[in-house]
Amino acid sequence: MFRLDGKVALVTGCGTLGEGWGNGKAIAVALARQGAKIFGSDLNLEAAEQTQKIIEQEGGSAGVMVADATKAEDVKKLVDACMAKYGRIDILVNNVGRSEPGDPVTMSEAVFDEQLDVNVKGAFLACKYVLPIMEAQGNGSVVSISSVAGLRYIGKPQVGYSAGKGALQQLMQTTGVIYADRGIRLNCVAPGLMFTPLVKRLADKYAKGDFEGFVAHRHKQVPAGYMGESWDVAHAVVFLSSDEARYINGQTLVVDGGLTSATR
Repeated sequence: MFRLDGKVALVTGCGTLGEGWGNGKAIAVALARQGAKIFGSDLNLEAAEQTQKIIEQEGGSAGVMVADATKAEDVKKLVDACMAKYGRIDILVNNVGRSEPGDPVTMSEAVFDEQLDVNVKGAFLACKYVLPIMEAQGNGSVVSISSVAGLRYIGKPQVGYSAGKGALQQLMQTTGVIYADRGIRLNCVAPGLMFTPLVKRLADKYAKGDFEGFVAHRHKQVPAGYMGESWDVAHAVVFLSSDEARYINGQTLVVDGGLTSATR
């Protein structure tokens, strides 16, 4: 079940520096473990190369490069490089995202614009260049990493992030309908509160650096009693990328330990 042998996956934001596992790193490795060849991008080449090294040490195939997912020229180069190496793209994972605090009064226009660029425009650009390839192949799966913040308020003032992730879900749903008869599926995974290396930076932004207090608060917010981890997100991506999910299109798979069900 869920094997991806012979498939090529393009993963943006594939790196995490150090020992921890961010979503992109776990997604790339999980896809590779199911047989997919991986081509990944990140703003930090060292982080991307760490992911590549793990995949290759486990016997998989991977290529990586630096690319800014919000820049059309970079995205085009990324897609071209993947095609040059592997000759096809069966799976696209839009994993780039970032949260900044603020409401419409306190957030600057520049930060708001940047939040929309990184959280939704990047996926739009990737789709612009990858969908024609998938259409020519006759099939493909796009999975974008959204957030429960795109569904409802979850306790942090992050209007730009929430707006971007909500827009991302609609981008996938609408495009999924448009491309359904061409053998292409587009879905989202919406993680809840996840315990990844990003949590330290979130604590600095939203809890004045109180990491332990921030972590304890996030655990308590979740009905399951604990935050999820990057592998929970990665396994959802593997499922949606697989042929077993062939009849799932235009949907958002929520991975949140019951958080949104308890906060209606």
